[in-house]
Amino acid sequence: MRKKIVAIVLAAGEGKRMGSGIPKQYMIIKSRPMVYYSLKTFQESEVDEIILVTGIDEIEYCQKYIVDKYKFSKVKKIVPGGCERYESVYMGLQAIEDADYVLIHDGARPMINQKIVFDSIRGAMKYGACVVGVPAKDTIKVVDEEEYAKETPPRKILWIVQTPQSFQFELVKNAYKKLIESGDTTATDDAMAVEQYSGHKVKLIMGSYDNIKVTTPEDVRISRAFFRTRKLFRVLHEIHDRIIWFQMKLYLLKKK
Repeated sequence: MRKKIVAIVLAAGEGKRMGSGIPKQYMIIKSRPMVYYSLKTFQESEVDEIILVTGIDEIEYCQKYIVDKYKFSKVKKIVPGGCERYESVYMGLQAIEDADYVLIHDGARPMINQKIVFDSIRGAMKYGACVVGVPAKDTIKVVDEEEYAKETPPRKILWIVQTPQSFQFELVKNAYKKLIESGDTTATDDAMAVEQYSGHKVKLIMGSYDNIKVTTPEDVRISRAFFRTRKLFRVLHEIHDRIIWFQMKLYLLKKK
């Protein structure tokens, strides 16, 4: 029997570091609200349902101007989030009626693609818990309270963690239930919640260096540049495919 896969897209953050006056997930990138791109990717993927978590005041806007406007039929529920990310994730998990696997994704990561979604689903099925990320390119320093360097971990063991973070549904749901009941506010991502409250090991799988989280105005400019580059490569691939098609036609004509 086919397994049911649900994606939770988090769009409840205030985006204070953006300094834009509007939540960052609704900022316009290529004539679309930023969260549109995550929803579109999941809509076109193997995911069966999408739960959109947003601010309570933005539910009506999201329904009318994003979900309905762009015909995101897989968005089954729009639920209010909490003040912190872990609270929003918990609200999203509570909104799922049944699932085998769940992918939890930040709506402020618009560069997610189908390969990342595909690999995340397969990773969740194989390992029970997996997170996309990329190996750190830069040297990382651990600092003390006065911001003096006190340790330099070897770069080969450091990864930059991204989303989606993907799990067996009951595993992550139970971990978050324990986290909420404990009153713990230190969990900064879903993997940390699962590690601490289930003891289950989390597998890291390769994501993409393009899959950035848009947090500052500089990130907006970078994401727009990524989209332009992606469009250029798509055009080049289409031209390449057309050339191959013509070459094949010429070859077949000569064979005649």
